[in-house]
Amino acid sequence: MSAWESSTQDAGSNVNWREILSSEVGDLSSWSTPIRPLAQKISNGERLSLEDGLLLYSHPNLPEIGRLSNCVRVSRFGKYAFFNSNVHVNQTNVCVLACKFCAFRRSKRSKDAYALDVEAYIDDLSQYADFVDEVHSVGGLHPDWGVEHYEAIFSESKKRFPHVSIKALTAVEIKHLSQLSNLSYKETLSRLKSAGLGSLPGGGAEILDDDVRAVICNGKESSSEYLEIHRSAHELGIPTNCTMLFGTIETIEQRLMHMIQLRELNDDTNGFQCFVPYPFLPDDTRLPEAQLATGSEILRTIAISRLMLDSIPHIKAYRMNIGDELAELALQYGADDIDGTVQKESIMHLAGSTTPLDHDRIRLARLIKDAGCIPVQRNTTYEKFEIFVPPEPKRRKKLKMANL
Repeated sequence: MSAWESSTQDAGSNVNWREILSSEVGDLSSWSTPIRPLAQKISNGERLSLEDGLLLYSHPNLPEIGRLSNCVRVSRFGKYAFFNSNVHVNQTNVCVLACKFCAFRRSKRSKDAYALDVEAYIDDLSQYADFVDEVHSVGGLHPDWGVEHYEAIFSESKKRFPHVSIKALTAVEIKHLSQLSNLSYKETLSRLKSAGLGSLPGGGAEILDDDVRAVICNGKESSSEYLEIHRSAHELGIPTNCTMLFGTIETIEQRLMHMIQLRELNDDTNGFQCFVPYPFLPDDTRLPEAQLATGSEILRTIAISRLMLDSIPHIKAYRMNIGDELAELALQYGADDIDGTVQKESIMHLAGSTTPLDHDRIRLARLIKDAGCIPVQRNTTYEKFEIFVPPEPKRRKKLKMANL
């Protein structure tokens, strides 16, 4: 089977993955003494607790944690690893907030501030529309844009490029539009869905702890508001991602409670399709008190999220943030998705990312194969899948050697 379909809830998971899991975990005596009780829980289909998560963060043998997380990944998806063809079009960098970690935001009067009107947005997207099936659009909280502006952008985008799925607007953007337009979250989301919005990205979750948020993103949506907005989207049939920005000022326990809150919401709604953990990219000015995540800590956090978030199908190694090399390695530490071709991206690159933006499907497939996985191209909402087989390379003409 080279192509198949799935429901948005299963999102391509093997529906019998829990039954397979015990055989993947295997003989419990093969696990170290501290990890053995957790391996047994995983094997039995039991949920890990906060205390289990703390043990995983302190366990000195990182490869063993990766091995356990890979058992879950393989049970759900076999050797498949996923990507899509997408482009990021950030509609504005003008924002009424000034979050400490954000290198993208500009004030309205900044020399390099910009705001795309409908035609400018369409012109930008038109450069990539023949090569992608998703546009990912997030941006600042523009003080003058209500829901009508985005209705116009989305409806014109779907009219001009009906094959391009629109994944757009983080929770704080939905909150901002709701306030400006005097609408409830559900009313705002319903209008945007009618205009062409297909799914929500998960950005803006940061850490779902209001003490942390008061320091790193004061004025943004609260933890409960983030969860409420995503709940509203799920109830309207809009699938969403969820994220975690780690390596700022949070504790390990706060990271784990962040995961647990997302897990509990998805128990109710089954609307989260993918969890995207990514580290803060540091500089000397935006958040000097940040803890900064090492490569091993990034892999550990990805692996632990796979083990903790049993109700969320996909874990993304977001290569725009962590780079191709670490994303490839993360496919052996519980991650099963590496995002997409991207083509163009501003937010992470302004923050310090050096990940190349010119990746085509063949390069992504090679990255996935190098990780020992089978590359599968998916659509935005994890309903359509096809094993990606790159075209045969063109034969090079060989010059005849001269007879000497």
